[in-house]
Amino acid sequence: MRIALFQPDIAGNVGTILRLAACLAVPVDIIEPCGFPLGDRQLKRAAMDYGSAVDVKRHADWDAFQRFSDESGARIILLTSKATDSVYDMSFSNDDILLMGSESSGVPDAVRSAVDASVTIPMAEGFRSLNVAVATGMALGEAVRQIRYNGVKN
Repeated sequence: MRIALFQPDIAGNVGTILRLAACLAVPVDIIEPCGFPLGDRQLKRAAMDYGSAVDVKRHADWDAFQRFSDESGARIILLTSKATDSVYDMSFSNDDILLMGSESSGVPDAVRSAVDASVTIPMAEGFRSLNVAVATGMALGEAVRQIRYNGVKN
C-alpha cells in the first residue's frame, strides 16, 4: 500500500500525511509540482520528528509517476468527491496506491481517466469534501483494515 499526493498545495497537510504514513509504515509518493517549496529540508520539517521514518519518493510530474506505477504493477485508486463508489465498498490489495488530489483543484480529467478506480467517502448531504489529510487517514485506515497490513499492530 502506498499514498500518492498529486500536486499538493498545503505544506501542513503534507506534513500530517507524512506523519500518518510513518505511523502506519506506508510509503508516500509526491507528484510535483507542489504549491509550496518542497526540498528535503521542508519535507523533514513538515513531518516533524517523523520525517526520517517515512519512505518518500518524489516524481517530477504525472507522467513520471504513471511510469513508476506501471512498472510496479500497482492499481491506482483515486479518492475524490466526484466518485460515486464508496471507499468502504472497495476491495483493497497490498499493492494499491491511494491517490489524493491537490487541495485546491483535485486532479485533471486526464488523471481521473487514467486511474484504475475512483472512490469517495460518503458524507452527509450538503457537504462537499473533507480536508485531504483527514480523508487520507480515513481511506488509508479502511485499506489497512482490509488487508491487515504487516506494518500495523492490531
